[in-house]
Amino acid sequence: MRGGYFLAEESPERLISQFGCASLEDVFLKLSVIQNMGKRRRSSILQGVTEAIQVPTGTINEAAVIDDEVGEISGEFGDNVSMSSRGRVSIAPEPTENAPPELPPEEDPPMACADYFKIVTLTHMHALIWKNFLWMWRNAPVMTFITLLPVVQIILFCLSIGHSPSGLSLSVVNHELQQSETCELAPGCNSTRLSCNYLTFLENRTLQLSFYASEEEGKEIVRRGNAWAALVFASNFSDSIRSRIEGGRNVPDWDLVTSSVEVYQDKSNENIGSYIQRDLYFAFEDFFKEYLVSCNIDSKIGSIPIKWERPIYGYDSTDFTDFAAPGVMLTIIFFLAVALTSGAMLLERNEGILERSLVNGINGVELLFSHVITQFTVMFGQSAMVLFFSFYIFGITQNGNLLLVVILIIMTGLCGMCFGFVVSCSCDNERSATYMAMGSFLPIVMLCGIIWPIEAMHNVLKIISYVLPLTKSTESLRCILARGWSIETPEVYEGFIATLIWIVVFLTISILLLKFKKG
Repeated sequence: MRGGYFLAEESPERLISQFGCASLEDVFLKLSVIQNMGKRRRSSILQGVTEAIQVPTGTINEAAVIDDEVGEISGEFGDNVSMSSRGRVSIAPEPTENAPPELPPEEDPPMACADYFKIVTLTHMHALIWKNFLWMWRNAPVMTFITLLPVVQIILFCLSIGHSPSGLSLSVVNHELQQSETCELAPGCNSTRLSCNYLTFLENRTLQLSFYASEEEGKEIVRRGNAWAALVFASNFSDSIRSRIEGGRNVPDWDLVTSSVEVYQDKSNENIGSYIQRDLYFAFEDFFKEYLVSCNIDSKIGSIPIKWERPIYGYDSTDFTDFAAPGVMLTIIFFLAVALTSGAMLLERNEGILERSLVNGINGVELLFSHVITQFTVMFGQSAMVLFFSFYIFGITQNGNLLLVVILIIMTGLCGMCFGFVVSCSCDNERSATYMAMGSFLPIVMLCGIIWPIEAMHNVLKIISYVLPLTKSTESLRCILARGWSIETPEVYEGFIATLIWIVVFLTISILLLKFKKG
């Protein structure tokens, strides 16, 4: 069989005897030459072989060596049939009684104009799609794991990333108290324990306070890693605070020093350090406003002269989860689609299914489209569950059109599937495909603005990031979710256009690799 057609149907011994060849490979070569006679589309190598070989019409004499070259007949998609010998052969016919009948020349059936533009055959597509779905049905546990994997990933992200830390430990050295005294709330304008009032506001922000007698002991706890900061209050902290309020310009320098809280912080973890600074500032502002009210003073005097109005987009308490969620959702869908499609194509190649399909007349476009259709159903289910858990279970901010969100997520999944085809067509085994897919994961995550703003990158990396598959789509999804923008906005429709361009690019590369890559 060659190209979906039977060349001959006899026993191997009968074929070798009829065509006077030493092996079945030589018989197949001659039959292939006969099949190709009369066709207009020939490669230069095939034409040379055809000129050198004469079709047997009688008893076949032994081959005579003409030159020292290797004959090769090239098929599509790298399915090459090569005959390595000492040279081309010339067969001279001698009529005998047992001569095999000459195969009739193959005639091309008449083709309509529409046949020249026909890319796929419906019967081929039906068979391929049925084969792919049947494999999924027979491997139900694997498909269940693949379908539920993005759900687990989005759950882990929403539960672990972007939230404010709680239960952070602080060591406190309060010289306003005696060693035997406990720090309790003491309201009132003339309170002598304003430090305790301030510490109460800190405890309300879920900070864990531990009290120590000396300043050196409190700092040693921080050095050992048992606390994130040490707070030191002067013995006349309350009096110095009142002196600041009452003295105005005439406040003594010593009161300015002792009315301040000394903070010795562990800044090895920038995120935790920033959260502690924020809590210290906000807690002191709340404490000071309450103290001014107890002294019959307008609390606005203790406020910084910057008034934060209601945000135009977002909320006052927006956390990092809402910022990172769009990029994380797209990344999950994209790379799971890469793994799914690349694995499916490599599995078919390694098991010989790909070669058998090509021999039966199926082309590369039909192979790709059949996998796109079948894998799309899996990707659609993954996308639906990711969106459901993100918006309805964990309450990720969603102020835009949900239809735009769904379309962009699905397009990103298709883009990942097409990239998976490129990976499978470029690599010869699962190990190389894994290296290629995982090697592209970290650069895309780092350079597409998923976990950190693009504006913070180096100028050269900014240029590179704008041509990566997930950069524009992440920015587009973030504008839809956080700002509620519509498709008319350039920042939104640019993400759709960029994703569509990458789909076309990846599909084109995949088809070219299937058609021209050898092996």
